[in-house]
Amino acid sequence: MPDSRPTLLLTRPIAQSRRFAAAFAARFGEDWPVLIAPMQQIVALAPAVPQAREVIFTSENAVAPLQALSPAAGRRAWCVGARTAAAAAEAGFAPVAGPGDAAALAAAILAARPAGPLLHARGAHQAFDIAAKLNAAGIETFSAQVYAQEARPLSAEGLALLAGMTPVLVPLFSPRSARLFAEAAANTRAPLRIAAISPATARVCVKLGPATVETAAQPEAESMLDALARLMAG
Repeated sequence: MPDSRPTLLLTRPIAQSRRFAAAFAARFGEDWPVLIAPMQQIVALAPAVPQAREVIFTSENAVAPLQALSPAAGRRAWCVGARTAAAAAEAGFAPVAGPGDAAALAAAILAARPAGPLLHARGAHQAFDIAAKLNAAGIETFSAQVYAQEARPLSAEGLALLAGMTPVLVPLFSPRSARLFAEAAANTRAPLRIAAISPATARVCVKLGPATVETAAQPEAESMLDALARLMAG
């Protein structure tokens, strides 16, 4: 008998999708239908990196590329959240875990007033320009793009899922990932139940006319699981 439950569609890069799939299975059951179809690929870059006393990570994806370019050596690393802080600690930095989003991390740095210069190691796409915010407040902050988020088309399996009639659960973790998904799902037939990590991400999804959108209470994985639980209950 076909599974009548919604299918969880994960479009994050492969490592993050697998980790979230494991967290989803631990909470909701190993037998839930899940399709991993990454729409972004993380590619490390090797730019010239300015010297800085401390570093800023607004994504865990920046940690390994920066470590390869500039020794960690116990340098303090301001990290957007707990997951990024754990990656920074493993790489040899001394992390300070932020509250989960870049704007709030900027506020924490401004409150601490560290001696500059700082270095924001980032990807090509950013929803909030933390370096500009800190520089405007008098804290010298450089920015270096140490990885690229290369877009990938939705897989044939993903397109087939969206062309069907079974509801699809779609967690989206950034405005850019929402835009990529919205482009791929422009002609979808399947009822979409979207969990958005932020109001900005949820706004991108409006054009899709999803059956339901739930916004996470906090910009972190556990809150995204809570949002999915609400979608599944509804």
